[in-house]
Order: sequence, then C-alpha cells, then structure tokens
Amino acid sequence: QVQLVESGGGLVEAGASLRISCADSGRTFRRYAMGWFRQAPGKEREFVAVISWSGGSTYYADSVKERFTIFRDNAKNTVYLQMNSLKPEDTAVYFCAASPSGLTSGSSHSSQYNYWGQGTQVTVSS
Repeated sequence: QVQLVESGGGLVEAGASLRISCADSGRTFRRYAMGWFRQAPGKEREFVAVISWSGGSTYYADSVKERFTIFRDNAKNTVYLQMNSLKPEDTAVYFCAASPSGLTSGSSHSSQYNYWGQGTQVTVSS
C-alpha cells in the first residue's frame, strides 16, 4: 500500500526558492515512478514533473523547466521538488502521485497515477 504525505509548502516572495517533499509510509515506494502535479484555484490540475523509479530519468512541464528539479531518495521513501525562481503563477496546491507504469509518454496524465497525496499549499507573493 502506498500512502503519500506532502510537506514543506508555504508562503514565499517571488524569486525565492522552496523545497517540498512527499514521503511514502509503505514498502513499495521504489517500484513507482513519482510525479508532481499542481492545481491553482479555479483551474484544472496540471502536470509539473515526473521521475522514474530509479531516479535516472526525469521529465518536466515547459512552464517549470530550468526552474524546478525533481529528485528522490529511495532509502528514505521520499520524493522532492526543488523550486527556484518562483513566480506568482506557481501558486497552487501541489500534489505528489505514484504511478506503477513507470516513466512513459503518458506520465504527464493524471490517469497514469494510482496513488495521491493530500497536497501542500505553495503561495508566491509578487
């Protein structure tokens, strides 16, 4: 069973950095590709980044490329999202999710993910 809990969200100013985390209390974390999605008020949930089970492959949405970095520590059952040069438009609830399908061409679609965390709020002030 995968149980995901996000942490590390908060309020920061534009241009600042923030790292959010997602920990799995289960024993199968390393079997899953892990993704980050976000949802702003009144908007659809959108893909942010995904990392393969080994951490060797990553893929990012164009809107965060060069600013965000996804990485994982399988020994700690944790995936991270390092966010630099934050913009007000990055304001959203950020969700982590686990996909048993690995990192594929469909990894940007929420339907690929079986397990979701409860989300952590990130607010970027201008």
